Amino acid sequence: MDTKRDIISRLQKDILAWQGFVPPPAGAGGGIGLGPVEAAFPNGVFPTGAIHEFLSEMPEHAAASGGFIAGLLKTLMQNGGACLWISMSRTLFPPALKAFGVEPDRIIFIDLQREKDVLWAMEEALKCEGLAAVVAEMREISFTQSRRLQLAVEQSRVTGFILRSDPRKLSATACVARWKISPLPSEPEEGMPGLGFPRWHIELLKVRNGNPGSWKMEWSAGRFVPVQENVDEKVLQEHERKAG
Repeated sequence: MDTKRDIISRLQKDILAWQGFVPPPAGAGGGIGLGPVEAAFPNGVFPTGAIHEFLSEMPEHAAASGGFIAGLLKTLMQNGGACLWISMSRTLFPPALKAFGVEPDRIIFIDLQREKDVLWAMEEALKCEGLAAVVAEMREISFTQSRRLQLAVEQSRVTGFILRSDPRKLSATACVARWKISPLPSEPEEGMPGLGFPRWHIELLKVRNGNPGSWKMEWSAGRFVPVQENVDEKVLQEHERKAG
């Protein structure tokens, strides 16, 4: 006899299929290298062939999101395929992509004048099966518009990333996940001058049929690595929780 957990799990998979998103089997493709973050998704697998939404309230959040996405692109592009990066006012410094294992010449940058053109270009690009991913910077997107993008990737299996800078309102979208990436101070390597590796506070605010959460990650040795909190930091957080 099925347990309550088995029934709920089966219903969740059915709902995903009805919504047009079918997660790959557990362990398929070895994941995308996000470690504990991937456990938040259905079957513990980062959903490709779907639309992900990133919220940026400040310029530094947008920069952090760009770096984090670059780390994801390394895995998405490793089997071939280019990436389109569409925006109105591009702030990304292409040579910086090499720090995340992505060759800048494999990114096609498209700079447009109007946000509605960015949305149109993204939808058309997502229909191209030969692309590994499409990234678009925009401020607003409606549920209907996001649904059109999701329908496009269900056919092509291309992964889409929407970077929303300082959005006026946060309404529901058809995106499979809503992220917020904040920069964290780096930790200099012992005996080495200068800055350490990039670090982020990763918040998965919403995830379809998954488990939202937050994590601290670092980009080190060409991959995402969980940041281990020290004892003093954990004690401080517990104190703040009890006091708050």
